[in-house]
Amino acid sequence: MIQATTQIRVRYGETDQMGYVYYGNYATYFEVARVELLRTNGITYKELEENGIMLPVLKLEVKYHKPVKYDDLLTVKTTVSKEPSITIDFDFEIYNEKNELLTTGFTSLVFIDMKRNRPTRATQNILDLFHKNN
Repeated sequence: MIQATTQIRVRYGETDQMGYVYYGNYATYFEVARVELLRTNGITYKELEENGIMLPVLKLEVKYHKPVKYDDLLTVKTTVSKEPSITIDFDFEIYNEKNELLTTGFTSLVFIDMKRNRPTRATQNILDLFHKNN
């Protein structure tokens, strides 16, 4: 299992007329948390792309438990709990400063060989990271 936490402060422009975070922004929060999980473990999207690998999103799920508002400081807990193969799955939990669970989510990304534009197996550095943490 690989885990990381990332903090994000909600900006005014991310809220809707009702004062809540607009639902489409959660995908961005998940992306920030995904990128940071890999970065804190020595892997960057830039390096993956330089090595001919893209990671487009295959699936996105979000469940809203409580509203998120402007200026809330969010903690996004990101987990990869199963070994990556052709896909890598991320689970997310978003908490506020009171440690209340606000949102849960899931993304599945597929490893794409940029030269062939076809799915491929997970890179060795990601597999090594997963095995190091299990």
